[in-house]
Amino acid sequence: MCGIVGIVSSHAPVSNELYDALLVLQHRGQDAAGIVTAHSDRCHVHKGNGLVSEVFNVPTIDRLQGNMGIGHVRYPTAGTSSSHEAQPLYVNSPHGICLAHNGNLTNVKQLREEYFSRVRRHINTLSDSEILLNVFANELQTSSRVEKLLSPEDVFEAVGRVHQTCRGGYAVVSLIVGVGIVGFRDPRGIRPLIVGVKRGVVDDFIIASESATLAVLGYEILRDVQPGEAVFIDAQGQFHSQDCADNSQRTPCIFEHVYFARPDSVMDGISVYKARLRMGERLANTVLDYFPNREHDIDVVIPIPETSRTAAIPVAHQLNVKLREGFVKNHYIGRTFIMPGQSMRQRGVRHKLNTIALEFEKKNVLLVEDSIVRGTTMTEIVRKAKNAGARKVYVASAAPPVRFPNVFGIDMPASQEFIAYNRSIEQIRQIIGADLLIYQKLKDLVSAAQEGNPQIEQFECSVFDGHYYNEDVDEGYLAALAESRNDESKKIREVDFDF
Repeated sequence: MCGIVGIVSSHAPVSNELYDALLVLQHRGQDAAGIVTAHSDRCHVHKGNGLVSEVFNVPTIDRLQGNMGIGHVRYPTAGTSSSHEAQPLYVNSPHGICLAHNGNLTNVKQLREEYFSRVRRHINTLSDSEILLNVFANELQTSSRVEKLLSPEDVFEAVGRVHQTCRGGYAVVSLIVGVGIVGFRDPRGIRPLIVGVKRGVVDDFIIASESATLAVLGYEILRDVQPGEAVFIDAQGQFHSQDCADNSQRTPCIFEHVYFARPDSVMDGISVYKARLRMGERLANTVLDYFPNREHDIDVVIPIPETSRTAAIPVAHQLNVKLREGFVKNHYIGRTFIMPGQSMRQRGVRHKLNTIALEFEKKNVLLVEDSIVRGTTMTEIVRKAKNAGARKVYVASAAPPVRFPNVFGIDMPASQEFIAYNRSIEQIRQIIGADLLIYQKLKDLVSAAQEGNPQIEQFECSVFDGHYYNEDVDEGYLAALAESRNDESKKIREVDFDF
């Protein structure tokens, strides 16, 4: 999962706003960050491994001149943290194109072979983002007419052929030097993308992964980029858009609402905050079903920071018990389920959360979590709760069991590393040490999100139901994916691409 942003300003350099935008999107990737800006016929780039505040400082931001630019934050793909794959990426022809990508292509093997052999483009990393960049550059070169400047129609024609060529989930912002910024979204709209306009300035635009970015920077939401659509803001601040795909069907990723997105964001017309409240309401009803006559013995509801806090509010309300903060989180430790190596994850969990013992002593505690992936975090949390004096520890997950890999841009572990893989809920309960384990029902999760925008008929729920939408994802693909994502592969995957 990554965060992307592009800004075009009619009157001011954009480097400071891009930096601020990446800070807002930091939750979408803590491994690397980068910004590219364009000034006249030159582009300026700075990127590297680390948090946004670690990669950039005042001198580096000041050197990023220009009134249009793009930015990116990423987390490691399959456990790697190579600086060679920090984005935005650049190719010099045609015009000079930089690209930042959130998502994953599922036909990478085919594209890599084609662009090495037939198109004669060199792919220098293992990143599917570099392949996507070269596909877009090649199609843009095909669309361009030498007798005139690049037009919006040329851009849209190129994006249309990208949609025909690339499969998977992707949201993209791309800077074309001297021309403008284009943003586009896969034909199913799996990965989010939204466009906004500066308050009081009609020709300043932003394209970003989440609407929270727009609000913080003083932009108003114009609308979501539609599935298969491309939006193009030229260097003069003129806005253009076009549907570039046939048979688009909006199926956004439901895991954005469960876990990844900020609660103050709106995606595809759905408030993430309200969706999580509704998840909590439905989860509370399921919790009550586990008790005879729906009469529970829960003394307190405690959310596991941070994402589950919103869902825990209506759970406590409907159970008519107190909601309390029982854990203090160390915000300087990243998301543990994507950490490479079990020992590192266990160490991360131990240091990430500390208990407030008085909220656990001699109480029956219901812990509310947004989702359970590997189970490493939850096992340690249950142990901490019992060590703090809890009589009973119940666990409720606002999402169903995660049993299948995500192939559309969330770098979850191999299926065999999921705690729910080939296990019953009772077996999972025993492993994590809880007295009771309750999962959200998938139909309830979907309805909680769908209620925010009834026009969305389907969501991408493959991590829960194993249903993938394209032909590339077969048993062979999933086996290769599992091999690349297991812990042993992550230990040896780092490759040096310097020449």
